[in-house]
Amino acid sequence: MTRNLLNRKWMMALLQVVAWMLLFSLPFMLRPSSSPQQAGKPESSSSGMYYFYIINNLFWIAFFYLNAVVLVPRILYRKKYAGFVMMQVFLFVVYLGIGWMNNLLLRDQNHFNFRSHFLFTFFIFLFMLATSTAIRMGIDRIRAEKLADEKINENLKTELSLLRSQVSPHFMFNVLNNMVALARKKSDLLEPSLIKLSSLMRYMLYDVDGEKVSLEKEIEYLESYIDLQKQRISKNVIITTDFKEADRSLEIEPMLLIPFVENAFKHGTGIIDQAAIDIELTTKNSLLQFRVKNRYLDEDQELKDKTSGIGLVNVRRRLNLLYGKNHTLQVDREDGWFTVLLTIKLT
Repeated sequence: MTRNLLNRKWMMALLQVVAWMLLFSLPFMLRPSSSPQQAGKPESSSSGMYYFYIINNLFWIAFFYLNAVVLVPRILYRKKYAGFVMMQVFLFVVYLGIGWMNNLLLRDQNHFNFRSHFLFTFFIFLFMLATSTAIRMGIDRIRAEKLADEKINENLKTELSLLRSQVSPHFMFNVLNNMVALARKKSDLLEPSLIKLSSLMRYMLYDVDGEKVSLEKEIEYLESYIDLQKQRISKNVIITTDFKEADRSLEIEPMLLIPFVENAFKHGTGIIDQAAIDIELTTKNSLLQFRVKNRYLDEDQELKDKTSGIGLVNVRRRLNLLYGKNHTLQVDREDGWFTVLLTIKLT
């Protein structure tokens, strides 16, 4: 429950406001209620002191968030250390000038002790710099660990789903039955079919252990899957594929594209007039575009299958975790065609 509260933006904002109020009210809460020196000071001098204190603290707050929100992520994280140090020196000089101007205008003092002002500003500057940098790095580390944990959990869930139904069991049974028929006929297609099935199984069981695979392996897996599907479905289904414009040296998360192809064969074949499946994969400047189209029946006529792979919902979830804003997924149903267009910026 505490973690849920801390994840809410309004709670974090409230905690920050309370922290600043406590920090800057300490001098007033800890000072004596009255003193002979204060009793002898004029009211205007006391008011100037308060204004000086408030304005000075506002500038420190501004520096805290400037460093945490802008300087650390945009300069320090990019390893521009010289620029980060120069910016801090520049801000320190600016704050020295601001303190001197506030002291001159608000505190109405003719004598200005620069050495005391320098030391006082320097130590507060170091405190604000260290605190804002540490807090920003701590928050980013917590977020990174949380995201890493989510990726691990999602990969585990996906792995379980893939082990249960990476390729529909119905598909595997149909392929094996088809190979039995080929064996009885002593067809020359039996050997290449077994090789394709072996390649497909090897990829699913061994090649997906790493975080990423080459696009070459992913395409080979898709081609083997499609070739095996062609052997079991009707010859009337028009299947077109185009992988020529793909840079196969790029890397991609494994088993990311197959759910769209499996979905197309599941819903794009059977009792469908002019059944057709069109699959195209292109890359340009590390931008991958994967388009899968298939004709489909209306939802009320379509036979539902419980073994439908990991599903588009889980694919969307996995894409959001793995690629975030570096991807788009469009799903359209128009004129009897079901179209999926996936765009990923591969880095």
